[in-house]
Amino acid sequence: MEETVLCQWTVIRSIFAILQWWGFNVAVIIMNKWIFQKLEFKFPLTVSCVHFICSAIGAYLVIKVLKLKPLIVVEPTDQWRRIFPMSFVFCINIVLGNVSLRYIPVSFMQTIKSFTPATTVILQWLVWRKSFEWRIWTSLIPIVGGILLTSITELSFNTFGFCAALFGCLATSTKTILAESLLHGYKFDSINTVYYMAPYATMILALPSLLFEGAGVVEWLYTFPSVVLSMLLIFLSGVLAFCLNFSIFYVIHSTTAVTFNVAGNLKVAVAVTFSWMIFQNPISAMNALGCGVTLVGCTFYGYVRHILSQHAQESPRTPENKMESVPLLHEKEQDQR
Repeated sequence: MEETVLCQWTVIRSIFAILQWWGFNVAVIIMNKWIFQKLEFKFPLTVSCVHFICSAIGAYLVIKVLKLKPLIVVEPTDQWRRIFPMSFVFCINIVLGNVSLRYIPVSFMQTIKSFTPATTVILQWLVWRKSFEWRIWTSLIPIVGGILLTSITELSFNTFGFCAALFGCLATSTKTILAESLLHGYKFDSINTVYYMAPYATMILALPSLLFEGAGVVEWLYTFPSVVLSMLLIFLSGVLAFCLNFSIFYVIHSTTAVTFNVAGNLKVAVAVTFSWMIFQNPISAMNALGCGVTLVGCTFYGYVRHILSQHAQESPRTPENKMESVPLLHEKEQDQR
């Protein structure tokens, strides 16, 4: 009886964790798109900077004030040698995501972000000279095919937005790969990651935001009606961005790796559906098919990676077996934003 109740509670907790993760993710994406499109606040660097500031404050409150999560101590020398380079790539990743969101629909941006597994594997193969099993390469075929079909049939295609989203995938892959070497020995969760990286990212982005967007922001403040309410929405988007990081931490510890992978891909479908309902951007049948193929491919890739990871744990590598079976991606905590 107790085991049944415990099992039911585990299922309920997992469902709640996934739903709140989906909710925060969709809210952040929709609100950012609303800021760029409806509020005409076309300043992605400033929006990203607000997100970093809110995330830094939120992480400090969670760790230092509320003490909901223990602090992972990092030596000051390691912070500059390890954390700062990671923060730079992290900053580029978030900025490119917001830049792409300004120019292309949410559905297209989210589909392109699903290309990240392919860019991660290709980067490791080209730059780090790592080899992977044929099953990894095969699992990437539907992802690449779906992205190509979606890009060709996108009715609201914008070259600049497409390139920003694509380079955002490369930044995400680079961040994931660098984390394996730069953060070796530190077991960071999403909250501690934000605690250390958000302040550095704010420092990095503050000056470019002022130089490139400062004058435009001042003009917007004087010309746009309902400025106070609009600024509150922009600040709220930053708060939600931090809540999204906290929700990722919760869902990782409440679900299995396979469930997390499937839920992550279904999250894209949920975001695409809600964005279409709100912004009514045109989506052709072939475009929707391409998005679906991409998501199925990502799910299949995650499943293959999980199986190979389990196999690698059961069969330790020997000097004769130098083939890398699994890409350098954390089993569960990937970049899901």
